[in-house]
Amino acid sequence: MHQPSTVIVPKTGLAGLAENWRSDLLSGFLVFLIALPLCLGIAMASGFPPMAGIITAVIGGLVVSRISGSYVTINGPAAGLIVVILDAVQSLGHGDAMAGYRYTLAAIVVASVLQVLLGVFKAGKLSAFFPSSVVHGMLAAIGIIIMAKQVHTLLGVKPAANSLFGTIAEIPHSIIEMNPEVSIIGLCGLGLLIAWALITNRTLKMIPAPILVVLVGLALGQYFDLDHVHKYLFLPDAEILPHHEFSVGPAFLVAVPENFLSGFYFPDFSLIASYEFWIAVVTIWLVGSLESLLSAAAVDKLDPYKRDSNLNRDLAAVGVGNVIAGLVGGLPMIAEIVRSSANVTNGAKTGWANFFHGAFLLIFVAVFPRLIHEIPLSSLAALLVFTGFRLASPKEFAKTLQVGLDNFAVFVITIIGVLATDLLVGVAIGIVAELLIHLVRGLKPGHIFSIAYHVNQTDTDTYHIAVSGSAVFSNFISLKSLLADFPKQKKVFFDLSESELIDHTVMEFIHHFTEEYNHAGGQCEIVGLDEHETFSDHHLAARRKMVS
Repeated sequence: MHQPSTVIVPKTGLAGLAENWRSDLLSGFLVFLIALPLCLGIAMASGFPPMAGIITAVIGGLVVSRISGSYVTINGPAAGLIVVILDAVQSLGHGDAMAGYRYTLAAIVVASVLQVLLGVFKAGKLSAFFPSSVVHGMLAAIGIIIMAKQVHTLLGVKPAANSLFGTIAEIPHSIIEMNPEVSIIGLCGLGLLIAWALITNRTLKMIPAPILVVLVGLALGQYFDLDHVHKYLFLPDAEILPHHEFSVGPAFLVAVPENFLSGFYFPDFSLIASYEFWIAVVTIWLVGSLESLLSAAAVDKLDPYKRDSNLNRDLAAVGVGNVIAGLVGGLPMIAEIVRSSANVTNGAKTGWANFFHGAFLLIFVAVFPRLIHEIPLSSLAALLVFTGFRLASPKEFAKTLQVGLDNFAVFVITIIGVLATDLLVGVAIGIVAELLIHLVRGLKPGHIFSIAYHVNQTDTDTYHIAVSGSAVFSNFISLKSLLADFPKQKKVFFDLSESELIDHTVMEFIHHFTEEYNHAGGQCEIVGLDEHETFSDHHLAARRKMVS
């Protein structure tokens, strides 16, 4: 189906600014309201100074928006990288938080150079090598880790445990020992986020929930006088409760420098020859690149004008932004899905909305640093607990189970692997589990990295792409590369009649390619699946050719 002629695609560059500045300015402002508390919270949860998150979003807006290959994407720090960065700070710093921070900045710079090279050499398609069940498992595990660590901050308690499982086991203790006034601030914020997620009124939805959480936190912080160190008794007249004395003070508020320029720090490359340094580099590089590519592709699906981002250029641009961020004390950035989604909802037309969001952040922190200091940490923790829950929500488990038990098993194995070891090892465990399932189902070892297909052009406008053997996540990069540059607005048939095994990742990719190709005015159809048995009732489930 051809794109309707009434849809006028917005211009880009300076012409796009002149044409769309009103809608992009408004969206940029609304996204800034969402980004401000999230940038602060993500930075602190990552073991970085709060200002590091703002620095990154400013660079993402002012620099990356001008050189990226996307249209409505917002670049900035993301919850998915919290675990990676915090691990790097702790493993490189050996207990010295500031040293760990500066060593991690050096690792970010090196990882970002590799990220730029990935984009320049058009290696963005390597994201295809990660099965979707493993990627979702990794994100769900990150969500669980964020919740486990941030719930203590929300309750105003510092856990004694150093390990992840110890931190999870300490949650009941933190609930019993919670600081009531700090907990009230955090739980009000969390309740507000849950309520806002259930609201359907579009006018109310225009008000960003994160900024409401911060405003409520600021008001309660003033009411409880968190600016001054003091002790208080909670419910002193309640006979059933023992009198319990609690302390509050500025330690429960965001600590930022009065002067914006004193928030910049520089990397320390003195550990560049160490094993731990390169583990941090590879993890930041892989997880950051993978998340950015997946998010940018997801944002394209939200774009009302159905424009396709140049993912390789986008990856290189994010890499350039990350090099700058690492050199001046910022977190790594990705194409951020939640803020990008809000950007689309708020009517953004071009990359200038990303630019304006960065400009508003810069103005705010330069002019109102004192206001940022008044934000309670428990308000930011509420935002992160809610973000973590969305990454690991029961809906994610149910969606994965719908695709098939095999998919669910790999998803759960990846989660357990990440929680028990670390991100890289956990993802590797998930990939091995997926390959073992395929081998049991008949994948020949010679087909693990090799796919057989041929393209037959029957007339000027008709192509048949016949796939034989096995088509699984580990071998379809070459097919994905072919389709990336395939002629548009033709008639394409995906003939899968000779394929012995097709996994969910490949089925999902072909299905999305078909939808997008048809939307762009072409005709694409999947044929030859009549003799295949599926491993679940889901239309994108893995399938195997029946032996006749």
